[in-house]
Amino acid sequence: MTGSILFDPLLPWPFLAGVALLAIASVGLALWRGLSGWALRLLAALVVIGALSGPVYQREDRTPLTDIVVLIEDRSASQALPDRAEQTDDALTKVTAAIEDRENTEIRRVEVSDGEGDTGTLLMTALSEVLAEEPRARIAGIIALSDGRLHDAELAPALPAPLHLLMTGKSSDWDRRLIVRNAPSFAIIGEPVTLTIRVEDNGAVPAGSTAVALQISVDGGEPQAVEIPTGQDIEIPVTLPHGGRNVIQFTVPEAEGELTDRNNTALIQMNGVRDRLRVLLVSGEPHPGGRTWRNLLKSDSSVDLVHFTILRPPEKQDGVPVDELSLIAFPTRELFLEKIEDFDLIIFDRYKRRGILPAIYLDNVTKYITEGGAVLIAAGPDFAGADSIFRSPLAPVVPADPTARVIEQRFRPHITELGARHPVTSDLAGAGSWGSWLRQIEVTTKSGQEVMSGFEDRPLLILDRVGDGRVALLASDHAWLWSRGYEGGGPQLELLRRLAHWMMKEPELEEEALWAEATGQRMRIIRQTLSEETGPVTITQPDGSQVAVDLTEDKPGRLTADFEGPDIGLYRLEQGDHAAVIGLGPAAPREFEETIATGELMDPVISPLRGGILRLEDGIPAIRMVRAGRPAAGRGWIGLTPRDAYETRSVSQSEMLPPWLVLLLASGFIILGWLREGRR
Repeated sequence: MTGSILFDPLLPWPFLAGVALLAIASVGLALWRGLSGWALRLLAALVVIGALSGPVYQREDRTPLTDIVVLIEDRSASQALPDRAEQTDDALTKVTAAIEDRENTEIRRVEVSDGEGDTGTLLMTALSEVLAEEPRARIAGIIALSDGRLHDAELAPALPAPLHLLMTGKSSDWDRRLIVRNAPSFAIIGEPVTLTIRVEDNGAVPAGSTAVALQISVDGGEPQAVEIPTGQDIEIPVTLPHGGRNVIQFTVPEAEGELTDRNNTALIQMNGVRDRLRVLLVSGEPHPGGRTWRNLLKSDSSVDLVHFTILRPPEKQDGVPVDELSLIAFPTRELFLEKIEDFDLIIFDRYKRRGILPAIYLDNVTKYITEGGAVLIAAGPDFAGADSIFRSPLAPVVPADPTARVIEQRFRPHITELGARHPVTSDLAGAGSWGSWLRQIEVTTKSGQEVMSGFEDRPLLILDRVGDGRVALLASDHAWLWSRGYEGGGPQLELLRRLAHWMMKEPELEEEALWAEATGQRMRIIRQTLSEETGPVTITQPDGSQVAVDLTEDKPGRLTADFEGPDIGLYRLEQGDHAAVIGLGPAAPREFEETIATGELMDPVISPLRGGILRLEDGIPAIRMVRAGRPAAGRGWIGLTPRDAYETRSVSQSEMLPPWLVLLLASGFIILGWLREGRR
């Protein structure tokens, strides 16, 4: 129970001040005139002024409240490094016991783990949340058991009491980390792209650690080793081997004594793109489809087109002087011997043997295909004749034999059952309602896959692999009708685009392919196949363990499955002869970017209230009580500030000068003063 005097004036304080001045003036006049009752007059004035000020005696029934100490436990990933968890547990036990032994004190324990995703240690966020829940007037101190590696220091709240950091780790710790300074999201296939790499050593680095062996691996292949110095930015040229996603892994071996190897690896996922698609279009006898091929290819700014139309065969003799011809000679040797490797795709549009391309040149085209080139044959009536390109050294690589029959009847192209599963022809817009074609060359398939059929289900589009290259045969020269909108037309541009990309071995158009797409720690596994059934995909996780995942078909030829990766790192996917790699999350999580314990990040928050940063390897500090504003930490000790908080249970008030007493005292002092002065 406590009491205090309060004032609740009946009149404004300035008015009371005026009354007081008037009373003083009257008493002073009495003194000046020598009146003997001035003291009684003064007492009467004081009684009146006191009554007007409204004095009240207030009694409060108070219950003392305990002081609160906030104890923050950092249980993030970096706290799992050697000895740190043991230091935290030991300090937690002893500090808790020391605080509980003190009277009028209780503990609020807050455990901080890794933030969602890769946000790191959000220690200040956790502190803000607990301070929002507890009365700030009761907070006597905040103690953090951590390595000091927090990632939200800019979110530090205003603190009501000193903050102390009891820092885990050792002064002898050191660590090595790999940093990729720049990593473009895409690069041109076959051209080197320069990445800047840096290897840093932090902490108590042992002597003689000046160079390391950097290992570079693409798509999980055999790594190549390059020795680089530490502490310097080094430029490393990397060439992407294929289109689509390329996973590049940089690794430095773990050194003896370093804290962790979790930051010794960097994963870069880079898309390989082609600079330009170089196409050679060789047209035979002019026809309406020739210009359509040219227009389609020229409409794509990423295509470099070289187009030759053979209008004048060598045997033609019409008496026109050569110097008056506006034609140029077909540079056969340059195109088919010297520069054939420069082309990504060769298209023969209604081409027939006319003595222009000797057998040795066509034989070189065959070699070009088997070594990785691509050829598209758009067959016309000439393909069925005696001068057919089939009856040349190209015969071994052409996927179908002509029967010499040319079908001159209307038909609608459609996708075969196999074509519905093939990525080149699956999901083509408007399937089943395309416009008709009017001519088809009858062929007999000898290899490859029939993905489109025409008149009476005869093969229309055949795709085949020859050696390392690819060949496509379109057994009609009437695809141009689609671009003209005949009977509604059809997707000629999209079909040509897919054909070209399939021949360029783009991963998303491979009929037998396995890949994955990552979103955070989740991956979607995608298996493209022409088979009806496939087995499970075996996933090798970063720690070496394996998991088998079953796939489900979401559309013909495409099976998928979702998998949540438990760890951050490189995952390998295998199914039969197919394999793929994918990286989930950053190679080095934010928790392991920098691992050496430090108090620098928390010092701006600790210093204003004179808290302390102490290493646990030096021992558990003692706990003292200190007044607010005094140093709250010293050698081997930390301080808590007593708050003396209380809860008021009840309040009562009583008047100190009731009206009757004021009237009695004031009138009594006035009458006594008057009587005293009258006797004199």
